[in-house]
Amino acid sequence: MKKAYIISIGNELLIGDTVNTNAAWIGSYLTDQGFNVEQVFVIPDSYDLITRRITEALSEADLTVVTGGLGPTHDDITKKAVADIFEVSMQENEEVLLHIRQIFKRRGFRFSPTNAEQALVPENCEVLFNKKGTAPGMWFVKNNRYLVLLPGVPHEMKHLMEKRVLPKIHETFPGREVWATQYFRTAGVPESTLSDQIGELGDYLNNGVGVAYLPGASGVTIRISASGSKTSEAEEKLVQLRNLLYEKAANVIFGEGRELRLSQVVGEMLAERSLTIAAAESCTGGLLSDAITDIPGSSEYMLGGVVAYANSAKMNYLGVAEADIDRYGAVSRKVSLQMAAGVAAKFNADIGVSTTGIAGPGGGTVEKPVGTVWMGFKVGDDHFALKAVLGNDRLINKERTVMIVLETIRRHLIGLEHYPYNLKLHRA
Repeated sequence: MKKAYIISIGNELLIGDTVNTNAAWIGSYLTDQGFNVEQVFVIPDSYDLITRRITEALSEADLTVVTGGLGPTHDDITKKAVADIFEVSMQENEEVLLHIRQIFKRRGFRFSPTNAEQALVPENCEVLFNKKGTAPGMWFVKNNRYLVLLPGVPHEMKHLMEKRVLPKIHETFPGREVWATQYFRTAGVPESTLSDQIGELGDYLNNGVGVAYLPGASGVTIRISASGSKTSEAEEKLVQLRNLLYEKAANVIFGEGRELRLSQVVGEMLAERSLTIAAAESCTGGLLSDAITDIPGSSEYMLGGVVAYANSAKMNYLGVAEADIDRYGAVSRKVSLQMAAGVAAKFNADIGVSTTGIAGPGGGTVEKPVGTVWMGFKVGDDHFALKAVLGNDRLINKERTVMIVLETIRRHLIGLEHYPYNLKLHRA
């Protein structure tokens, strides 16, 4: 298996101003293409460190992918360092220069000599034209070792990897083993419970087959992978394991695909059934509505929402009874049920959902600790609520609440009688 290194350049990555999502994406992408990603380096915008690390990579790895340091500012020195490594001069690429000029003209920005410098590339590189931005990618070869320079902007990097670098990989590394990777997205079940539900997998993990559980606030992703001389061969190795996952965990798997979102699946179900939805949010502060409307075409089923944070808003906009807030508190079954019914009535929606809780990190009591959340549902004539006691992290509590609401809708629509995390159902 061919060896690959990843080098991420930028002070902002080291001090935490920017999360290095590029390295994770590239690592997964190269693995799928049959490379063994052995090392990932994160280094600052330092000429000496860039020169040293790339020089070492060119002597050790079959393929090195570098991101960052290709912009027009003074700290973007990657091209200069690489030109010096190869002992070549810089030259202007006319196609890139014209592309940059057109971008600035289209956006109404003044073009300057600084911007023109992005069209300068080491004379020994093959330019990887970047139609998504101003900095081109670059492909180098030295002693059968290959180096790729890519911009650090994630969507530009991904475009170049998929459209420019992948064909080069196919051309340069024929006959390599490839990987087939499948992702199964689950919701409403802890990692340990999911593992117990699926059971022992030892008999399936041979001949290059692997499995991993990837937990997150919005659910656990199961990744299975296998290698082969071609994609079809690798995929064939996964058939039995894939069948087992559905046999054991079909009730909690909401779909396949690394980037698949629960809100997308729920949205498709609503559209197929010609159902509409409206959301009344307190503790989630609009995050639930954002998740629903983040899906293209959501206007077909999402009618609207109310962020009713204050008690007065719950009463004035959703019809929550003041007496019930006084007696039971805003975080209660009674209030969540009235919020769900109120928002369904206000928007004349088939489904009304609500969230009210103590997101944290403060505000909890002995009776209602931080992380206590009530979620209300009005689905036609069915009117019920769920109570969850989550953790102390405010953002995770909000994200997990959104997941529980969406997963509850999914399970309700397909007729499953159990709810996320085995939460108890409280009817109106």
